[in-house]
Amino acid sequence: MENLSATRLVEEIHAGNMTSADCLQHFANVTVGKEPTIHAFCTNAFEQASRSLAGKGEMAGVLAGIPVAVKDGICTRQMKTTACSAMLEHFVPSYDATVVSRLRSAGAIIAGKTNMDEFSMGSSTENSFFGVTRNPWDQTRSPGGSSGGSAAAVAAGMVPLALGSDTGGSIRQPAAFCGITGLKPTYGRVSRLGLIAFASSLDQIGPMGRCAEDIALLLSVIAGHDAGDATSASLPVPDYRASLNDDFDGLRIGICESQLNESVDPAIIKSIRQALTVFESLGATIVKVKLPHEKYSVAAYYVAASCEASSNLSRYDGVRYTARSDTKLMQPMYTQTRSEHFGNEVKRRILLGTFALSSGYYDQFYVKASRVRRLIKQDFENAFRQVDLIVGPTTPTTAFPIGERISDPIKMYLADVFTVSANLAGIPAMSIPGGFSAGLPIGLQLQGPALSEAKMLNAAHQFQLQTDWHQRRPF
Repeated sequence: MENLSATRLVEEIHAGNMTSADCLQHFANVTVGKEPTIHAFCTNAFEQASRSLAGKGEMAGVLAGIPVAVKDGICTRQMKTTACSAMLEHFVPSYDATVVSRLRSAGAIIAGKTNMDEFSMGSSTENSFFGVTRNPWDQTRSPGGSSGGSAAAVAAGMVPLALGSDTGGSIRQPAAFCGITGLKPTYGRVSRLGLIAFASSLDQIGPMGRCAEDIALLLSVIAGHDAGDATSASLPVPDYRASLNDDFDGLRIGICESQLNESVDPAIIKSIRQALTVFESLGATIVKVKLPHEKYSVAAYYVAASCEASSNLSRYDGVRYTARSDTKLMQPMYTQTRSEHFGNEVKRRILLGTFALSSGYYDQFYVKASRVRRLIKQDFENAFRQVDLIVGPTTPTTAFPIGERISDPIKMYLADVFTVSANLAGIPAMSIPGGFSAGLPIGLQLQGPALSEAKMLNAAHQFQLQTDWHQRRPF
């Protein structure tokens, strides 16, 4: 069953060829065999789900009986949600995030919570209180981050679908490293209610799966307005699945040649060129575009994101729902709680953000980053007057070895050099499998104007009908 798409599994269940219980048990068995090596989950809920399913009988809905893994930064009722931090080690929410409620309403089964970089701060899933997740293609290498657990779980066949969150590439980069498909929707397209905040103007929940068809299926369930989220777009949701086979002829695809530079693995550049040839054969026109301010995106992102993190994480003070250090004096309690229960990367970003927001530096750092952010958004707007989508690399390299970059934050941050600009601009972007280099997957990134997910999924699906990269398996 792990070789079938989620779309096909739903069809089989609806046709009566298998039951929801059969499907759940199969993926539970796969997880038992692979989880000790991969460590994709921090909370395994297959057994709990099996007991619940036994009481309900056959599931109905768009995702009837499909196990879905949920990143541990997304709240799940009566199931631990820790953001993989010692600060929230014992936190059990009393409510579901909106996306989780929609999954349940569609008949999906929550298979568990996946490992992640603490508070989504990282690009390797090494910054987790629960330990390191390993890449199913090569267990000495990182699955990417921060949604590395979700990506690894899908790639290893433990679940057909997963939810991740993307603040600067945290869905797309692990999707690229693990050879799966992942989409960061337009800011506001999917509700953030119940997502533990890292940087509120950048965070977005999105779907992860084997192929564009499965992404369309999952996005159709989680997208849409939510009155509980003030940033949620009050707009109708297209039929993403129906648009997968729209006429492709005449699509204008942009390529930014400055992305194909000496810092990028030559095998990745080759795969991008080959992908453009595939798109041309489908009737697309290739147009060169420029994104002149993209070179400032990493610097602008890490200032803006760290400033928002400094503000958002000030709530973790040991007083309400977090861990608390054992001291009777208030100020030492605050200091010790935060010092003892935040990891090094989280502390680093809090300090960076607090410094950038401090008196005398606010204009020099945060205001300047905000201005650059506006310029990056304008660059995309100008480019999308010429093209419908932009194609390029998701990452400059394939999956790097575990431990290689953990002590070099600048090198780690540069893993997101092609992904952060979409978050700064608020546009949708996705990564699809585009080839292999030395046995490791290569990610191809598609970016589009706001609310162009349907067009992007159509392009990705047509590409996947012509290639088999998304069908390769690590085991």
